[in-house]
Amino acid sequence: MATSTRYSFVAMFFHWLIALLIIGQLIGGLVMVKLLPRASSLTFELYQFHKSIGITILGLSVLRLLWRLTHRAPALPETMPGWQRVMAGFSHIGFYVFMIGMPLIGWAMVSVSPLGIQTFLFKTIHLPHMPFWNGVENLEPIETLFKNIHEYVAYGAIALIVLHVGAALMHHFKDRDDVLIRMLPLLKNRSANTLSNKN
Repeated sequence: MATSTRYSFVAMFFHWLIALLIIGQLIGGLVMVKLLPRASSLTFELYQFHKSIGITILGLSVLRLLWRLTHRAPALPETMPGWQRVMAGFSHIGFYVFMIGMPLIGWAMVSVSPLGIQTFLFKTIHLPHMPFWNGVENLEPIETLFKNIHEYVAYGAIALIVLHVGAALMHHFKDRDDVLIRMLPLLKNRSANTLSNKN
């Protein structure tokens, strides 16, 4: 299978849609936890919406992973140092672990909550609790553990996003290669422009 110099439209669609949803989730999560009163109807509605978007991200991320496993990614620039290639690989693995693991942790956290609040995705589709905890006594310590993991992973994701964006901008403005452009639908590769100018 030939390797394209750009990501496909489907890959771009998954990338930008999931990215926007994740950024919204991180901002919304911080607002809910840090700024809003816990016992209010607005907070409850936001938590329900937060769960709906989280499960949406989970579904989209699984589809994106399946697409990625069946479609080869564009090759990295030959001039990229080996350590940057390794870091890029680890960051992509980190994102997939976060995109799939974070919603599962949230789902587990809701499932073990003593409050027993049911989840209706977008107020329509009932999402049952995970069955693994049936019969387990004293779920509060487990809920606290999942809450802490959920919070720490969120802060880790923010750091990973900052690193990812910073690296993409460095490649675009400092190294002036096609790493960022290959995920942007409207820009042409610089290497292609260079070849056309030479001709």
